[in-house]
Amino acid sequence: MPDKDALCHHATVDVAAPAERAFAFMADGLKLGTWAMGCWNTRAVDPDSDPGLFVGNSLFDGAEGYVRIVADRALLAIDYHVGATPDRLAHMNSARVIPGATLGRAPASCVVTLLAWRPAAMDDARWQRVRVTHEAEMLLIQSWLTRDGG
Repeated sequence: MPDKDALCHHATVDVAAPAERAFAFMADGLKLGTWAMGCWNTRAVDPDSDPGLFVGNSLFDGAEGYVRIVADRALLAIDYHVGATPDRLAHMNSARVIPGATLGRAPASCVVTLLAWRPAAMDDARWQRVRVTHEAEMLLIQSWLTRDGG
């Protein structure tokens, strides 16, 4: 069997905030720019004609990156389609929010998981960076969600 993280990586945090609040935060393209190190300081590309498309800059190299957010409120699931240009986006990341009570935790809490899938062309060093970055991003997400107004 290959390395357990060779194709997909996940990072999960327990959050002392309601699931709906976490979902709204994770689905908000502008708030994405406060925790996603690969797409910092996001801004809407064209909110009138394409409200789900955002652009930000990588903290690693300053490069512009685009993300299309596809959110499913009923499932508390968010898909992030990412890429260097708006016409070449790939579904490489997803987030799930699970209400705390579902897992025997406090009713006003939740568990948030971020998943990343490795494209075939991604080298080992870049994949390692994705994995470590997502771990750190989860700590940022947890921090934002437990602040007032997060």
